Formats: sequence, C-alpha cells, structure tokens
Amino acid sequence: MTAVIQTIETPDGALTILADDAQRVLASGWSDDHVAVIDRVHPSLRPTDITDGVTDAADAARAYYAGDLTAIGTVAVRQHGTALQRAGWAALRRIVPGHPLTYTEFAIELGSPRAVRAAASICARNAPALFVPCHRVLRGDGTMGGFAWGIEVKRSLLERERALAA
Repeated sequence: MTAVIQTIETPDGALTILADDAQRVLASGWSDDHVAVIDRVHPSLRPTDITDGVTDAADAARAYYAGDLTAIGTVAVRQHGTALQRAGWAALRRIVPGHPLTYTEFAIELGSPRAVRAAASICARNAPALFVPCHRVLRGDGTMGGFAWGIEVKRSLLERERALAA
C-alpha cells in the first residue's frame, strides 16, 4: 500500500497526517517525527511506500483550527481493530465538541457500562487522533487522563472546543 505524509503547523505544534492512496487518514499526531506517527498504524495497514505530499485531511485540520469544529468529522479514516474498537472509534466521532465524556460515560455509550478499561484502551489505540477525537474523553473526576500526544495538546484542544461551542 502507498501513502502520503504531510506535516502542517497548528497552534498546538506540528501536526503530521498519514493518509492512504484513497485519502483516508491512517494516523495523525502532534509531532514532526514521521516514524512516531507511522508507528501508530496497525501493522496490517502500515504502508510499504510513503511519500511526502498533500493530504485532503490537512485542509480539514486547518478549518478545525480556524474555528470549524465539524470539519474533522468529514474526513475519512481507516483503522484495523476488533468490532468493539471499531464501534468505539465511531462513537468517538459522535462526541459533540465542547461536551467531553468521561471514560465511564464513553463505556455506557458503547453499551458496556462496566467496560471502562476497554473504553480507555479504545482511546489509547486510536491512530488518527484529531479525526477520531479521543481527546474528548476524560477521567471520571474530569482530569485529562492520558493522551498519546501530550496532556498539553489535549488540554488545548478541549479548551478550544469549549470556547467555540459556547
């Protein structure tokens, strides 16, 4: 499989986007380290040929940062996972910007109220981070919890969404 990789500047730092030949985002993250982003892709989907180029998703990311919080939801993504993981990634895309859920609420959304650890694992294994907004899930006490690209990026994304959704 071939893919294109692009890094753009955002208020949260460099955002690297890896997209397949159909422009579906395989992975994205706030780093200019291409290997760190590529390594997030499930081995079964990892491209064999990657070139620098332009992704359609970059325009959506720029629109998001310009205030269109819905722009990232229009981007096609491709991930490999179990049925529960795929359901979880789809559910993450339905979380309303500015209204984050706790891991417990996210587990309830998945139909498995006791599966809080599984809900957290779904977030942790999410490769196209901005486009499948796992940053919108918090610990039960409202604190940030983990985020592959750093708590400060997560905090910034949530504050931006809260301010624009108000």
